[in-house]
Amino acid sequence: SPPLPPSAELRSRLCSRMGFGTAGLRAAMGAGFNRINDLTVIQTTQGLFSYLSGFFSDFSSRGLVIGFDTRGQEESGCSSERLAKLTAAVMLSRNVPVHLFSSFVPTPYVPYAVKKLGAAAGVMITASHNPKEDNGYKVYWCNGAQIASPHDKEILRCIEEQLEPWSASCWDQELVERSPLTRDPLSHINRCYMDELSSLCFHRDSNRHSPLKFVHSSFHGVGHAFVQEAFQVFGFAPPIPVPEQKDPDPNFSSIRCPNPEEGESVLELSLQLAQKEDARIVLATDPDADRLAVAEKSDRCGWKVFSGNELAALLGWWMFFNWKQNHPDPADRDGVYMLATTVSSKILQAFARIEGFHFEETLPGFKWIGNRIHELSKSGHSVIFAFEESIGFLCGSLVPEKDGVSAAVVVAEMAAYLHEKNLSLSQQLDNIYQTYGYHLSKTSYVTCHDPSTIKRIFSRIRNFDGESSYPKTCNGVQIVHVRDVTTGYDSSQPDHRSVLPVSRSGHMITFTLQNGVVATLRTSGTEPKIKYYTEFCAAPGKSEPSQLEEELAKVTTGLLDEFLEPERNNLIRRFV
Repeated sequence: SPPLPPSAELRSRLCSRMGFGTAGLRAAMGAGFNRINDLTVIQTTQGLFSYLSGFFSDFSSRGLVIGFDTRGQEESGCSSERLAKLTAAVMLSRNVPVHLFSSFVPTPYVPYAVKKLGAAAGVMITASHNPKEDNGYKVYWCNGAQIASPHDKEILRCIEEQLEPWSASCWDQELVERSPLTRDPLSHINRCYMDELSSLCFHRDSNRHSPLKFVHSSFHGVGHAFVQEAFQVFGFAPPIPVPEQKDPDPNFSSIRCPNPEEGESVLELSLQLAQKEDARIVLATDPDADRLAVAEKSDRCGWKVFSGNELAALLGWWMFFNWKQNHPDPADRDGVYMLATTVSSKILQAFARIEGFHFEETLPGFKWIGNRIHELSKSGHSVIFAFEESIGFLCGSLVPEKDGVSAAVVVAEMAAYLHEKNLSLSQQLDNIYQTYGYHLSKTSYVTCHDPSTIKRIFSRIRNFDGESSYPKTCNGVQIVHVRDVTTGYDSSQPDHRSVLPVSRSGHMITFTLQNGVVATLRTSGTEPKIKYYTEFCAAPGKSEPSQLEEELAKVTTGLLDEFLEPERNNLIRRFV
């Protein structure tokens, strides 16, 4: 976005505070109450301490886990590591033990450590795949899932009551070196994680002899060493790293945007290296290694970059295929679940319908999946796969969070197994669609930096054909049902009430159309975007993909042009 005039810049920095939501904090690093900096992190941690110490009577023995990624601003010295040490200093100043990782770690290591160490909560300093200017403060509850309501609201209230830094100790990042209450869980947690990771390995002996070569990019972030070690656990030779991207670089100097979800345009160096090394598969973890992108060399020419939904079809198939080998009794399927967010592909639902296990949808965001995994495990059920379409995958239930490290090595084993059977990932995806029905989807976004424009767009949709009347068609196709989880309305339910919980923190409206397409518009919780998702779920045997593509494209165009009106609202279309 263009720079603001000085007075507006000051207002933006000083006249409002960052909201503390379910993703914790996420904003640009810099001076001001509306930015991530030493003061706002100290204030947030004081509020967190206040809430946790009131909630957990044993907080001072359980302590807090703290991790960080490799982000930083050279000019100001504001880095994830520094902010993690200040988070620790606030807790130590109140005699709370901290499990502070001594070096950068993948985001999933924090929730994993929270559960493993029995800590009260965890904080990860990361902005994941956001632009280099940003940083964030992500909070995990004692069950390992990201915090959910009402904890987020209550923590925010406590932050606002504790704005004055308590003492000089809160600013003293050296306190972590001096305090006997600082513990470094890195080697213990890494060892436990890698040991447990082996439970996802089903074909170690054949992995050792696989001729397949893999290229891995860690996108200048934390993933390199962890993915290398995971490959060794599975019996593979380590993947070939992209040399320009394997070491941490807070400037992300070799990529336009540190988000592997953008596809081919940001995977350029990985694909070039794979071509040179004759590697068939490219794996890319995002900067905090909780998400995974995959590309495969096409037999014809060029590369196929899989969408999150396509990868989920492959991983869901693979996890059930191996589970079934070990549990031949169909009665066992009743205890098995797969989960996906409601804006993700319905392919797992098609699997569940035919194979006889359970499938459930959650609201968008992995915190909903993490919390549901926790509830299901309490009643003795197991979740063998969960995903969100924005390339976030969880194979098994090692950690209640998306995990790019485990997903990368599971994809490698699946590719090696299929290669032995003379199948590519693309061919197997086609086999899956032939068996369970084609699921073609399109996911994209427009960028909008003006909250009032976003509000106006969604208000217009909710009053499209007069007051409280949603659109009846989309590009000429009849809309048969509307679900609006922001207001709790669902026309498909007898009482018109949404089964999914009402979520007022953002906008989300889903349309089911006469031709079988399901389309959703929603705002992003972490970026200035309106995202749109469309999917055609065909019945098994209906396999004319070009016709399905045409129907899907028609609805997607209508969703964008008729409902969002990008030109009229000055929305920036996605540039890839």
